[in-house]
Amino acid sequence: MSTKATELRKGNVILKGEDLLLIIDYSHATPGNLRAVVQVKVKSLISGQVTQFRPAAGDNFELAFLDRNNCQYLYRESNGDYVFMDEESYEQFPLSPDLVGSYMGYVKESQSIEVTFHQQRPIGIELPTSVVLEVAEAEMAIKGNSATGVKKDAKLETGLDIRVPMHISVGEKIKVSTSTGEFLGRA
Repeated sequence: MSTKATELRKGNVILKGEDLLLIIDYSHATPGNLRAVVQVKVKSLISGQVTQFRPAAGDNFELAFLDRNNCQYLYRESNGDYVFMDEESYEQFPLSPDLVGSYMGYVKESQSIEVTFHQQRPIGIELPTSVVLEVAEAEMAIKGNSATGVKKDAKLETGLDIRVPMHISVGEKIKVSTSTGEFLGRA
């Protein structure tokens, strides 16, 4: 489906050659009686690179249609790839650390997660807004530090390192924001 540059919106995915570009910021300005200026900031769903460009208002772009399927995270291969299984077809497929590496600290083995596909090719994962994870390692609390809101380092069951309040101990389940990586509270 072809659309004009002035009709693009934040969150659209466009095709540019073989690359899929997610629009992360968009502005359309018409200063006075001058021609329209469109500024687009995009992130490549293939390489992860963020770029900006300024198309002409009449330029046409091809919108990409993406499918989302629930898939289960199975394990990590020795080459570093993450293996997922489609919960409907039971087909297994790998995703490279370049595509999903930064998100995998929020995903436990056997967890169901939404995987994004373009023409039957997996290109990324969609995380929920928050996840519940268990604290695997944490420093001991020192008496007297709890009144000032001091935080300590903790390692979660997936290997993710975050800062938690002093009262959190090993074995507790906590809620973590997937967008900021911050502690939200006990689960």
